[in-house]
Amino acid sequence: MLEIIRQPWPWYVAGAVIGLTVPALLLLGNKHLGISSSLRHICSACVPSKIPFFKYDWKREAWNLFFVAGILIGGIVGTRFLSNPDPIVVAPATVKDLEALNIQVDHNLLPASLFSVNNVLSLKGLMFFIVGGFLVGFGTRYAGGCTSGHSIMGLSTLQWPSLVATCCFMLGGFAMVHLLLPWIMSFVS
Repeated sequence: MLEIIRQPWPWYVAGAVIGLTVPALLLLGNKHLGISSSLRHICSACVPSKIPFFKYDWKREAWNLFFVAGILIGGIVGTRFLSNPDPIVVAPATVKDLEALNIQVDHNLLPASLFSVNNVLSLKGLMFFIVGGFLVGFGTRYAGGCTSGHSIMGLSTLQWPSLVATCCFMLGGFAMVHLLLPWIMSFVS
């Protein structure tokens, strides 16, 4: 059984398991999947202020904090005890495209040339972490939710704004990878 958990699962199995979270949450307590709202709950609980956005009964949504804590703990357990020791296979065409951008593929899912602690204080690190984090946070707030909330929960409940948001997430991702990333990498290399 442990070997099955350690191996990468096909997209159609992993996707189905993630997708089954939606009806489980709806059936078990009429709850909606979404991760970005947990930051609002944490801020509301820990930083009492007179900001109207944070003045609400966050305790009604405390289940969401446990859900996010479970995701964090699951990630730690998965990384520490259930990691596949084999290198991650990256398609040769992807390796070629990344190397053309001076991104070294280390077969650890996240290229160390971008996402290492040593790079945080470099210009490249500032671009990716601070500017990228701001854009993700701004986009999440502007779209009224994150990719998991819109693309998993919103689409499964047939919400038109979630379809629009998901299409925009995808277009933004394509534009970033094909237009902005090459420009950023040439700028900071």
